[in-house]
Amino acid sequence: MYYNGIYHFFYQYNPEGAVWGNIVWAHSVSKDMINWEALEPAIYPSEHFDINGAWSGSATILPNNKPIILYTGLDPKDRQVQNYAVPANLSDPYLRKWIKPGNNPMVDPEEGVNASAFRDPTTAWWLNGHWRMLVGSKRNHRGIAYLYRSRDFMYWSKAKHPLHSAPYTGMWECPDFYPVLLSGKEGLETSNFRGKPIKHVLKVSLDVTRYDYYTIGTYLTAKDRYVPDNTSVDGWAGLRYDYGNFYASKTFFDPAKKRRILWGWVNESDTTEDDVKKGWAGIQAIPRTVWLDPNQRQLTQWPIEELETLRGKNVKMRHQQLKTGDHIEVKGITAAQADVIVTFYIPSLDKAEPFNPSWTNAQELCAKKGAKVQGGVGPFGLLTLASKNLEEYTPVFFRVFKSSKKHVVLLCSDARSSSLMDGLYKPSFAGFVNVDLADKRLTLRSLIDHSVVESFGAEGKTCITSRVYPTLAVFENAHLFAFNHGTETITVENLNAWSMKKPRMNWTFPHSSIRDRASVKGVVEPRSISLRSVLINKWAIPVRLVLLPTKPIDSITYLPAYLW
Repeated sequence: MYYNGIYHFFYQYNPEGAVWGNIVWAHSVSKDMINWEALEPAIYPSEHFDINGAWSGSATILPNNKPIILYTGLDPKDRQVQNYAVPANLSDPYLRKWIKPGNNPMVDPEEGVNASAFRDPTTAWWLNGHWRMLVGSKRNHRGIAYLYRSRDFMYWSKAKHPLHSAPYTGMWECPDFYPVLLSGKEGLETSNFRGKPIKHVLKVSLDVTRYDYYTIGTYLTAKDRYVPDNTSVDGWAGLRYDYGNFYASKTFFDPAKKRRILWGWVNESDTTEDDVKKGWAGIQAIPRTVWLDPNQRQLTQWPIEELETLRGKNVKMRHQQLKTGDHIEVKGITAAQADVIVTFYIPSLDKAEPFNPSWTNAQELCAKKGAKVQGGVGPFGLLTLASKNLEEYTPVFFRVFKSSKKHVVLLCSDARSSSLMDGLYKPSFAGFVNVDLADKRLTLRSLIDHSVVESFGAEGKTCITSRVYPTLAVFENAHLFAFNHGTETITVENLNAWSMKKPRMNWTFPHSSIRDRASVKGVVEPRSISLRSVLINKWAIPVRLVLLPTKPIDSITYLPAYLW
């Protein structure tokens, strides 16, 4: 949330290790969403209504400029209930302390509601004299977004009908519901949408697939029902924010710049043992601005503009031809930590391969026709986090097909060659790109950060985030190449690449709070804190900070230890 000039980021965090458990609401603050300062946890299990867990939720700014947090607690019977917390001191600009009033929980799972699948309340919105919020759930295999109403934000009642539900989708985690303007990039506050030309977005995180899906549709305010447009699938084959490692996302309205910001969790997919060895269990992606695409059939995303303050040395490539088999290195930058924007020009689409209508699964198609499989138009793109002799590399590339009516564009981020290490999860992520190739140009932006590659195809129409763990292509031994394995010559019309600086690290709690935290019930002072586990400090070298036990509390020493 944004409150009185400061961005507050709350995230689910285990202060005791890199595995699930002991979850608290960690809390960090920033003035630019790039440089962050870690504070003490805002919420931790301590009361009868959350003693077994303080799980995810949302923040709402009430009209009197008072923030309130809604979150899911696990009670002594392991029922999921919805609670609230408020700042202990509104005069504290950082809102360090939060209290949980005694009239919690605000919402109990009533008869007919699955108490073991009833969680993650949304940001609330005001409409026609009532506050409204959603809680994710399921009934059998049907995903559900229950709707609750309240006049005073304290006493809530469940609506007769859910806002929306869909069969065969399973548990809906972390629902998000917000308005978007029909044109332009400006965002809307969640309650402020009446009388404006808008659509609504309903996003759900599907527990079965571990991906985030969304639909564009119409909010029927008189009926309190949401109706998705028929332009995309309302289910597992539907639109996704990101076609890679990206889950449990949440948006918020930023009134400072009138934009909607999307945060997403870049989750791990390896074994618990591997996560313990790595020292972290997921990070946060770079915050993105999100708006409705001009075609009104999907959303567009782009990294927040503040990220550009980290740009350092710049190199350019202009009008460089890529013939079949070419790998041209982009030299002069820190290839392990870079921001790259490139425009590719396709002189002719005549050699595009025929598209088989049965190829409905982009990820399977990428696995079948990867970066090494020669095509007509493509594969072409970038080889990121590449070793000098290409023993390791993560290709991010386009491939163009022709169907009976139009050209089909595939964007891949293929991790299968990303590491020589055995046993890691190395998928071939992919998504189709809804783009008109009338000008024969495709753009790609990739944010490369040691073990993360976030890519934005066609100005943010299709996004893919990959976690990769190279063993050779690390630090100064990482390289970046532009490549083409298609028979059609491709032109790098314009390439800009920047070395990226590090932001202020998010690794230390304010000294004044360390002594306080040692006595907080349910919170144990961590023996080690992973920088990347909270990744608000992206572009950091992945290190673990080990708290040495031999020093007194007033002279804590941290020892950096490289993980790989």
